Amino acid sequence: MSFLAGIAASITSGIVGSYVVAKRIVFISGSIAHSVLGGMGIFLWMKRTYDISWMNPLHGALIAAILSAFLIGWIHLKHKQREDTVIAAIWSTGMAIGVIFVSLTPGYNVELMNFLFGNILWTSTSDLILLISLAGLIVLATMIFHAKFQAVCFDENQAQLKGISVTKYYLFLLVLVAISVVILIQVVGAILIIAMLAIPAAIAGSFSPRLSKMMGWAVILGCLFTTVGLILSYFVNWPPGATIALTAAAFYLLNLARDYKAT
Repeated sequence: MSFLAGIAASITSGIVGSYVVAKRIVFISGSIAHSVLGGMGIFLWMKRTYDISWMNPLHGALIAAILSAFLIGWIHLKHKQREDTVIAAIWSTGMAIGVIFVSLTPGYNVELMNFLFGNILWTSTSDLILLISLAGLIVLATMIFHAKFQAVCFDENQAQLKGISVTKYYLFLLVLVAISVVILIQVVGAILIIAMLAIPAAIAGSFSPRLSKMMGWAVILGCLFTTVGLILSYFVNWPPGATIALTAAAFYLLNLARDYKAT
C-alpha cells in the first residue's frame, strides 16, 4: 500500500515538478502547499465537532489548494508587481486558519500531524484510490495539453502570438500543482512537499534540457527517493516522510558536487 502511494506521488511530482521548475514557480507551489492547512483544519474540526464521518482532511486540502491556486494565478496575471507579497499573505493566512481550527478541534489530532509531516505508512485503501485517481488525472491532462503547458512555461508572449490562451492554461497548470500538493501530503507531508516537487525535477534538468525527457528522469528519481527513503526509515526508525525528503536533498547535493567537478 505504501509503495503504491509512493509510486503515485513520484509520477505526480516528476511530471508537475518539471513544469514548476521550468516555469520557476517553486515559491508559488510552496504557498499552495502551506495554505492547505486551513482546509485540512476546517474539515477535521467539522468532522470531529459534528461527527461527520465522511469529511476527510484530504478533501479540505484539495479545496483549499485549488482556491489558492486560482487566487495566486489571478494575482500573477493581473498584478505581477504585488505577486510576492500576496503569495506570502496566502501562505501565512492558510496556516493561521489551520492552526486556529486545529486548536478548536477536540481530541488529539494525530491525523493532522500525519498530514503535516507525512506518514505514508498510514495510507488507507480509500486514500490510495484517491491518490491514484488524482495521479491518473494529471497524467491524462499532461498527455492532452503538454504542448500548451510547455509554451506557457517557456515564453508566455510567444504562446499568446501562437493563439494559446495563457490565462487559461496557466491557471490549469496551477490547478495541477494544487492536485499534486494533495497527493504529496500523504507521502511527505505539507511542510516537506517542496522537496519532492522540486528536487527530482531539478536534478533531472541537469540530465536533459528537453522537458519530456526531464519528466521521465524526474519520475524515475522520485521513485528512487521514495523507495530508498522508505527502506532507510525502516532500518533507522526515522519518520518516513522526512527520510524521503532528506534522501532527495542528499542526492541533490551529490548532483551539485558532480556538476561542480564537471565544470
